[in-house]
Amino acid sequence: MNPLVVAVPWSVPALILASIAAGVLATLAMDAVMPRLAEGETPPRIASGVLTRQPPDHAPRRLAAVVHYVAGSLTGPLFLWLSLVAGLLVGPGLLAVVLATVVCYPLMVGFFLLVPLPRAEGLARQRVRTIGQAWAVEAAVYLAVLAPVVAVLGWLL
Repeated sequence: MNPLVVAVPWSVPALILASIAAGVLATLAMDAVMPRLAEGETPPRIASGVLTRQPPDHAPRRLAAVVHYVAGSLTGPLFLWLSLVAGLLVGPGLLAVVLATVVCYPLMVGFFLLVPLPRAEGLARQRVRTIGQAWAVEAAVYLAVLAPVVAVLGWLL
């Protein structure tokens, strides 16, 4: 028998849906932190502004919310995949989830800092730094919620 094939009581679609739900839950946790941070509510507006070619302060709020929740929900399956790959490298379990977290955090922060943030129009240099710091905290909160939920999903496997 192939060692990479494992009997899984969950169907793949159910596992993907569960990881999407975990991503939404983590995004909701992020939402609770955002208003408490200087520029904490700006990262979704950055994405909205880049998509509409408007300064973040004038970017559509509804589009910002949609982008925020789509990205948050889809990061759930990405994290699950990273956990499964890490499980192949170090064995399934808590270490695999920790490894996935260590990989996912710089991917989340780096992507935001290197792709949408530099493309945002009309931001003062001081604001860019504060926005990046807020995003780093928000990403940490997101993963602090997502990682344990994915770990539980892994134990349910």
